[in-house]
Amino acid sequence: MSTLAIILTVAPLAAYAVIVFFTSRWKALSAGIAIAATGTSLALSIWLLLGMIGDPTPVHVSMSWLSIPHLGGIRGLDISMGVLVDPLSSLMMTIVSFVAFLVMVYSLGYMKGDEGFSRYFAYLGLFTFSMLGLVIADNYFQTFVFWELVGLSSYLLIGFWRLKDSAAEASKKAFVTNRWGDFGFLVGILLLFTIFGTFDFAVLAKEIPAYEHLGLIALIAVLVFTGPMGKSAQVPFHVWLPDAMEGPTPVSALIHAATMVAAGVYLVARGFVLFQSVPQVMELIAWIGGFTAIFAALIALVQRDIKRILAYSTLSQLGYMFLALGAGSMSAGMFHLTTHAFFKALLFLGAGSVIHALHEQDIFRMGGLSKKMPVTTWTFVIGSLSLAGLFPLAGFWSKDEILLVALREGQTALFVIGLVTAFLTAFYMFRLIFTVFFGEPVPAEHGHGHQAHESPVSMTGPLVLLALLSVVAGLVGSPWWQAWFGSSFGSFIFFGEPEAPHLDLAVALPATIVAVLGIGIAWLVYGKKLVRHEALAERFRPLHTLLLNKFYIDEFYALVFKWVMMLGGRVFDWFDHRVIDGTFDGLGSATRTSGGKLRLLQTGRLQSYALVLFGAVAVAVVLVSTNLIGGFAK
Repeated sequence: MSTLAIILTVAPLAAYAVIVFFTSRWKALSAGIAIAATGTSLALSIWLLLGMIGDPTPVHVSMSWLSIPHLGGIRGLDISMGVLVDPLSSLMMTIVSFVAFLVMVYSLGYMKGDEGFSRYFAYLGLFTFSMLGLVIADNYFQTFVFWELVGLSSYLLIGFWRLKDSAAEASKKAFVTNRWGDFGFLVGILLLFTIFGTFDFAVLAKEIPAYEHLGLIALIAVLVFTGPMGKSAQVPFHVWLPDAMEGPTPVSALIHAATMVAAGVYLVARGFVLFQSVPQVMELIAWIGGFTAIFAALIALVQRDIKRILAYSTLSQLGYMFLALGAGSMSAGMFHLTTHAFFKALLFLGAGSVIHALHEQDIFRMGGLSKKMPVTTWTFVIGSLSLAGLFPLAGFWSKDEILLVALREGQTALFVIGLVTAFLTAFYMFRLIFTVFFGEPVPAEHGHGHQAHESPVSMTGPLVLLALLSVVAGLVGSPWWQAWFGSSFGSFIFFGEPEAPHLDLAVALPATIVAVLGIGIAWLVYGKKLVRHEALAERFRPLHTLLLNKFYIDEFYALVFKWVMMLGGRVFDWFDHRVIDGTFDGLGSATRTSGGKLRLLQTGRLQSYALVLFGAVAVAVVLVSTNLIGGFAK
């Protein structure tokens, strides 16, 4: 199993190298190599997943990478690199390779004709390798290495259209924002190593619960959690994710569905013992997740860009996942990560199909697409219903499991936040649907609806497959799964937690009611147009302006950057050049000047010495002569 895990991880990297060094001139060949490599990863990951379902015993292989022996009173250093295949990693490997494979197939149609076609598929291969390497890592050090590679490859993909200023700025914003979280993550794992002498997940899982100083463990847990906050774009590190929409739409599906943003959720699940050891940290994680969920959903209510609506939706759903993890259920968080991968990839690729047809992203410059793009329309509707959490689609089971966990753990406030977020989610998604697909066609002079056409099979095929999974994937968390298919995979997806999946009407009914209510109000405003949305925006202008400007957090960060970081940089620059450089340059200048004067005394020339000697003798003669003359005079 460990050998297969290494092969499936390295295959996309091999594709990247081959494309970059040998086949970049041949676009079709480059795409074929990338798709074949990712398809190999998908096949092997499914094989490993099925093997883990049959026998969930973890497979762990490790080897020493850097070893420095103990010297005197100085502790030695031993850093290993290894492969860990268990239920958690095998599930994540399958999700990553599956979404990456579909995105690559979809990109054949979407990126057709792009000058950077080969480079694009090479970057996708590098990104897939980085994510798979992160997933199979058996220790924090190795995880951090691949964590940074994920950041690098996402930077390349977000800024893929590098001649476009907004794309270049967005990639830099993502890179810099993640550095803040990654710095805390690095400090946290170095503290872990300082205390326990190891980065290994398995060893730490045994030693952390027995450690006496909970305050230090709490500090380490918070520091490590800043990494997931950055990668998974939790408040206050959320600002990079919406701007990442500047990359190609398939990249948005890859980054925002199951891969980069899910890395933070996966890391918290992988190091669950660290966080679970301190209840206060768990509560902090839950509240950050809950706040992010409702915060992002509110902003999504007023966005006009179809991709930004989905970006804020991703932020919100990631908040749901952290809420579940913080409430104490790794299973609920990972279950929602799994279902979210399918319906959010579907929605982003569906948005890409619309953009590909219209070359437009403003939803109010679209309309009436249901007749011209039926496959895109109905797959998008299925994805939205699943996202809204309607029975019996995939999102219903995973979202309700999160709400159930919050209620069961006595987190009533978080349960209410989850319900309100479910209402907002249904409203903003069907605001989009009733405007774009079922609204009145926009006149040619005001929109691009007249250009609409269905996308090619290379794009609609992945949409149909993802729509099917958005319907059935959640059934593994239903009480009927065990009755129909046995308990093996249902127990596997819930990681062996004692409580079997069940339908709790106390959660399901209110969650369904608020979702239906959100859809109904969206239909009245944007479908039936009983109330003009422009009038609502005018009626609540202060609130609308606040949401439209994303609570002015980006502007606040821009001010902090300008007046704190840049001003501080200028002060340090002045101090460096004027004080430090001035001091040492002044010393050098004084030394050079005095040396220049002193060198007149030691020129090394005999003529100069003879002249000085002659002058000295002449002066002496004059003085002596003067004294003698004076003596005779007396």
